[in-house]
Amino acid sequence: MNAAFPSVMRRLIEEFSRMPGIGSKSAQRLTFHILRSSHGNVERLLRSIRDVKDNVRSCRVCNNLSEKELCPVCSDTTRDRSKICVVEGPNGVISMEKSGVYRGLYHVLLGELSPIDGIGPDELKIKELLARVRAEKVKEVIVATNFTTEGETTALYLHEALKPFKLKVTRLAHGVPAGASLEYADVATLQRAFEERR
Repeated sequence: MNAAFPSVMRRLIEEFSRMPGIGSKSAQRLTFHILRSSHGNVERLLRSIRDVKDNVRSCRVCNNLSEKELCPVCSDTTRDRSKICVVEGPNGVISMEKSGVYRGLYHVLLGELSPIDGIGPDELKIKELLARVRAEKVKEVIVATNFTTEGETTALYLHEALKPFKLKVTRLAHGVPAGASLEYADVATLQRAFEERR
């Protein structure tokens, strides 16, 4: 780090650099932006960060992001409760909702299986998914994990874990390229993948 920066700026640049997708140059730009901003703008930013940290939690049913005990999807009585779409993270819910092709419920695993990284079934919300399927009148589980090695491994594991329930288990189909993350798929691609699920 450049010693020409005052120590307080170096510390802020280091903090920004720890964020995903923020390199040292971007961290420096953000720091300079904050330095040029009014005290009111900086206070609003700090308040927003605190509010997110203090008020956003996981939905007690599906693990989606929520400010309340139940997320807006789980509390919506017009949703099709016979279908659960399984995604790796809240970004998957956001992408699916933007596409407008799905009106059922979700289950957020909060990760994907990755034995190399020490992430097995017990580190994900798989037991909770199985408990929901057992307790609710679920007719179909749609597996919408990413098309990466870890996402495919997770999908295969879920398919096997759900076999005893004698329900329809489908996987998003064509349209989402191999190795791609669901959150980066456009609406038309997601719609096609959803309609052609297998």
